[in-house]
Amino acid sequence: MPDFGLEGQVCLVTGAARGIGRAIAIALAEAGAEVALGLRDAATGTGLAEQLGALPLQMDVTDLDQVEQAVTATREHFGRLDVLVNNAGIGPPETPAEDVRVEDFDATVALNLKGTFFTSQAVGRVMIAQGCGRIVNLSSQAGFVALPGEAVYCMTKAAISHLTGQTILVDGGWTSR
Repeated sequence: MPDFGLEGQVCLVTGAARGIGRAIAIALAEAGAEVALGLRDAATGTGLAEQLGALPLQMDVTDLDQVEQAVTATREHFGRLDVLVNNAGIGPPETPAEDVRVEDFDATVALNLKGTFFTSQAVGRVMIAQGCGRIVNLSSQAGFVALPGEAVYCMTKAAISHLTGQTILVDGGWTSR
């Protein structure tokens, strides 16, 4: 059996308050990692933080100041940052493309795509300085298959898949394949 031990690794999970993000944070902690919980509202994660011995962070990924502060706090608290799990995301209400509201479009792109990119950028800078690290971006089947009424969600998940497949760390810097 493979060893999934993560002792000595520091992992930051965005959207860690519930759902998949919460499950990932728990799994990482159970594998021995030190976990930082990126939370849109830090008050929602106090119970999970206590349960896991994790660091709860105010981290709305659409607020780039909060992203920078959370990354800095993680690095200062643990001394490093080894793994980022970009989990935070939303899907607007199912709507035909011709009826998508600008507000729903902007909110979905800001959270799913812009948040993923700039959180990766902030963490990537730390990882470049360390000389190592891993970024895991959660996408969806919707990034590969057009789902009726979910054009904006599918578009953002396809972009995340493309970003993930194109960006790698080479010789201490990020590059495209």
